[in-house]
Amino acid sequence: MRHFVVHGHDAPTTADFDLSDLAGGAGRLDVLCRCVGAALFLSHGVREDVRVSLVLADELTVRFEGSEIRYLNPDERNIAGMLRKAIEAKSRAIGHREAAPSPGVYVSKRGFEPTVEAAARDGTVVQLHEDGAPLADVEPPADPVFVLSDHRDFTDAEASLLADASDERVRVGPEVLHADHTITVAHNYLDTDGYTHY
Repeated sequence: MRHFVVHGHDAPTTADFDLSDLAGGAGRLDVLCRCVGAALFLSHGVREDVRVSLVLADELTVRFEGSEIRYLNPDERNIAGMLRKAIEAKSRAIGHREAAPSPGVYVSKRGFEPTVEAAARDGTVVQLHEDGAPLADVEPPADPVFVLSDHRDFTDAEASLLADASDERVRVGPEVLHADHTITVAHNYLDTDGYTHY
């Protein structure tokens, strides 16, 4: 299982955002939608061995399960519509118990810390960060949990949490990439068993 945890610092936690203004009025929800697309979609299919957890403003977590997902298309507006549906269902999520507004989509009232802690119990936590070790120098982990931020850096408290929870801190290349591009590079690294075969 590959798990991507993406923290959307400015993401909306109410469903009243405009699907036509994802990059502005919706707190850069466009970034998170692109991350979901990069993590889950192949050219003509879905990666069934992938989980994506989007942490919205440290208040909600929306989880996408590749093995269960239905009705999801790779365009930002469709993914944002699924997110809006998940946010609308948050009242049915009690504590850390999830609600399931549609197949393969779950929402809980978990912030960043409990989401990372839960993910760490199931896999090897790898922080994707521009100051990390080169990805090519790191052995591909079993059941990786890649943790990355949206267009903003992690706060000091989040960075401290990740320093404790992470088994590795890596960068995907010499240039700083968008979060969704970083996910694509991480997939290629795993698909090729650490760039050893194609």
